[in-house]
Amino acid sequence: MRKYLAVAAVLTCAFTAPAAAENLEFLLVNSSSSALTGFYVSAASSEHWEENLLEGQILASNYEVTVTIADGLTTCIYDIRGVFQDGDVVEDMALDLCELGEYTFTD
Repeated sequence: MRKYLAVAAVLTCAFTAPAAAENLEFLLVNSSSSALTGFYVSAASSEHWEENLLEGQILASNYEVTVTIADGLTTCIYDIRGVFQDGDVVEDMALDLCELGEYTFTD
C-alpha cells in the first residue's frame, strides 16, 4: 500500500463552523514518489467524503503543508483519502486528529 502527501500552503477544511468548536491542525507530508492530486478529510461518522481540499492544485513529492480542520465538529476521529497523480488511492480510516500532529504518505 502506498501512502503520500505535500504542498506549500495551508489547507482549510471549513464545512460548517460553530464558534464553540476548536480547529484541528496537522502537518501533511508527501514523502512519496508521486504528486498528491486529491486530499479529502471527513468525520469518521460520515458516509461521504467532503470536497477535495487541494481544489485543483497538487502537493508535489517531498513537500509538506499544514492542514486545518475547521468544520465545527467536536469529534477527533476522521478518515483521510489521498489520490495520486499515478492513479493510486490511499484511504486511512478512524484517525485521531487531536493526537496526530503529522500524517505522511510514503511509497
